Amino acid sequence: MKLLKGAESLLGATGEEVFTPEDFSDEQKQIGGTTEEFVVKEVLPHLDEIEQQKFELNIALMKKCGELGLLMLDAPKEYGGLELDKVTNMLMTEKISQAGSFSVTFSAHTGIGTLPLVYYGTRELKEKYLPKIMSGEWIAAYCLTEPGSGSDALGAKSTAELTPDKKFYVLNGTKQFISNGGFANIYTIFAKTGKELSAFLVERDTPGLSFGHEEKKMGIKGSSTTQVIMQNVKVPAGNLLGEEGKGHKIAFNVLNIGRLKLGAGVTGAAKVALADGIKYANQRKQFGKVISGFGAIKEKIADMTAAIFASEALVYRLAGMIDARVETVDRSSPDYYKLYQKGIEEYAIECAISKVFCSEVLAGVVSDVLQLYGGYGYIQDYPAERYYRDERINRIFEGTNEINRMLVSGTVMGRGHKGDIPLKESVSAAVDALKGEPAAPGSGPFGAEKALLAGMKNVFLALTGGAMRKFLFSIKDEQEVLIALADIAVNIFALESAVLRAEKILPKLSGDRKTCAQAAVKVFAFASAEKASSAARRSAAYIRDGKDLDQLLAAIGKHCAYRAEGLLKAKRQLADAAIEAEKFIFA
Repeated sequence: MKLLKGAESLLGATGEEVFTPEDFSDEQKQIGGTTEEFVVKEVLPHLDEIEQQKFELNIALMKKCGELGLLMLDAPKEYGGLELDKVTNMLMTEKISQAGSFSVTFSAHTGIGTLPLVYYGTRELKEKYLPKIMSGEWIAAYCLTEPGSGSDALGAKSTAELTPDKKFYVLNGTKQFISNGGFANIYTIFAKTGKELSAFLVERDTPGLSFGHEEKKMGIKGSSTTQVIMQNVKVPAGNLLGEEGKGHKIAFNVLNIGRLKLGAGVTGAAKVALADGIKYANQRKQFGKVISGFGAIKEKIADMTAAIFASEALVYRLAGMIDARVETVDRSSPDYYKLYQKGIEEYAIECAISKVFCSEVLAGVVSDVLQLYGGYGYIQDYPAERYYRDERINRIFEGTNEINRMLVSGTVMGRGHKGDIPLKESVSAAVDALKGEPAAPGSGPFGAEKALLAGMKNVFLALTGGAMRKFLFSIKDEQEVLIALADIAVNIFALESAVLRAEKILPKLSGDRKTCAQAAVKVFAFASAEKASSAARRSAAYIRDGKDLDQLLAAIGKHCAYRAEGLLKAKRQLADAAIEAEKFIFA
């Protein structure tokens, strides 16, 4: 697999080798199967009780997860962990997602709750805490957000002061919206040592540590969400994670993986919701026939299927990219985890894209599934109502989608300014390309989609360059511009992921499967082109006026155009296959 730099796929041509769900090994499939079997047999029968916040069930289920080895995928082998790749992690995260609120308990523990210790803990801390965390004896939580600082993590007010004998840090402050807060045993808490953040491991029974009431949430009701309050909490100096004053690196690097894992989780949730929606549409009758036979319903099913195909392609492409880069790190190096984190940080842009795109795919899916249920979708006796409520938090978790959008475009510009990527040269070439005619579709089954991608990339780069020239160093404050540019980038990476996946698997498919893969790409390419074009026109209006704006809009119209010939036929083929299977057909 060719190793790409972060954001490089937004600059260059398509064509690199990608990992796809069709590449899962037997071991990966087995882990995915074990996880799904656990959810179906152990969690789903108790879902209603979990929703009523009977947290003893969450705790007992976490111990069962430990017995099955589901809590040790990231932990180093030298401490009894499995230390498996990110692809396997994403597959397990996807499978656990159908567990409703319990999946929040699980993911907060295995992701942001455990990774700070794995990546930044000393040998002593790992030996002390990892066995308990991997077994499920102890449950972990992550405490970054505060009542006055959510997205502005560096604006935290909590403090940590080193005692004169330098044996302890004394922590004071309040953390807000802490998942697993009500029953966790170990907390990663961020507090300021002077002007900079540091991170500490704090045990639940430490004097001075207390917890607020359970928040009354709109969704994910069966998960614990509380304040964590620190009043002169004395923490051993040895419980400092990483270096003092470098906690921001821990927070942001762990959130990168959190964003990727969220992408996998919401993709799995979308598959479950789609399957339920189709089954209901095959049963519900209106005007004397099941509603799955109506074109209006088929179009929704086709659009959902195509979007999930792209979401799944994006998640595993990115996981494969991270695994490939991490594999280049010398495992015997004393700086292994430092280099490991640099490998993950390389793809911060793509992790943010994954979080934004996949969470919004789920939002669209649960909205359409509720619509398939009609009035019954609004009733708690039916699953669509819970899907709809539970989904909403995903666009806020792990940094709001607005913050992640600004991270995407802002980081592209920042990396270009530092010379990490050849942004200036790419912008110049893109501006020249927009002056001419769009690239003609090439040969092959996805020639038209590749030509569209080339045009979308040129538009993104030209607009990015235009924004940087217009606003110079104040571009970081032009949030509307950054968000519009990110919308183009998100659709580029998602569409490219879908095309590369389909191109790779197509030779192995036959008959209806091949037709469906081609249909999924066509349906998604049409939707993606429409969204990217809209964002591009918005961007153009922000940075140009007069004749310059007219010329730019004309170029966008030509280079983001997609001649989706046979679109209706493709949607009906995709919908018919999904309706017959009553599930996501590319599973």
